[in-house]
Amino acid sequence: MTEEMVTVAAGGAEDLVGAVGAGGFFLLSIVVVWQIAATWRARLLAAREEQYKKLALKYAQLLEDNVELHRRSVEDLKQTREELARTRHSVGAMEKMMREID
Repeated sequence: MTEEMVTVAAGGAEDLVGAVGAGGFFLLSIVVVWQIAATWRARLLAAREEQYKKLALKYAQLLEDNVELHRRSVEDLKQTREELARTRHSVGAMEKMMREID
């Protein structure tokens, strides 16, 4: 009977070591999977951040182009107004000359 108790006690210690080993393995597996997922998520966030930077640069370039186009259109409008004023002056002078001829 004493031998049976020693065998049972020894078997219980082996089971405990096996359980602790399996628990450690599963814990290690969980940590590894968690870290892989965190790294993957960080890469996705970095890629998204890079896309936002590119989009912001593109928006800034488009804004600069738009400002330049607006400046050119304002200059063209000024030039058109000046030409129209000269044309009105010329037409007015021609009308005055035509009235003097009549």
